[in-house]
Amino acid sequence: MIKAAVFDMDGLMIDSEPFWQQAQLEVFPLVGVEITLQDTINTAGIRIDQIVEIYYREQPWEGKSCQEVCDMVLARVIELVKEHKPMMPGLFHALEVCQQHNLKIALASSSPMVLIQAALDALELDGVFEAVLSAEGLPYGKPHPEVYLNAATALEVSPLDCVALEDSFTGLLAAKSAQMKTIVIPEASTREQPHFVIADHNLNSLNDITPELLSAL
Repeated sequence: MIKAAVFDMDGLMIDSEPFWQQAQLEVFPLVGVEITLQDTINTAGIRIDQIVEIYYREQPWEGKSCQEVCDMVLARVIELVKEHKPMMPGLFHALEVCQQHNLKIALASSSPMVLIQAALDALELDGVFEAVLSAEGLPYGKPHPEVYLNAATALEVSPLDCVALEDSFTGLLAAKSAQMKTIVIPEASTREQPHFVIADHNLNSLNDITPELLSAL
């Protein structure tokens, strides 16, 4: 029986993926890195420091450290989140259904804690989650399962009794590796991609979360 729900953030709770894409497309050319929109789509769900390291290995630059480039991307994303407050459709509905189902609720994100807090403030969600975890300081971000395993530990629930809600394949792999049940809500243009078949449910929106669906997991 499911006892807890663990929410991803970027792309699931907030429509921040376009902001990550915009920030990368603005910042990387400043250090001479050529990237495309598709490149940013391909790295969705991966921790920003890992993305920066990938590009540094492929197209080394001078003048700024990898950490400085990370900070530039992150600062731009935070600006955009605060400005636009981009809540995904059905977020309050999904949280309410989980609460009515007496589930413990956590947030487990690859994003740095400063961005997580900015998003929670922008959406007025402080105090909603019993545990808020970032993969920022972990040896590996998603698709490594550690941030999800840490969320289960923080909630004092077995990962086997958790459902993870994700939007990206990277995050889905992390949740599956943690042996959690999974609900994936991909961006519309990628929803039919065959790799999402590993999820327990592939939904169009958080509005599709129902008590019946949770009970059947």
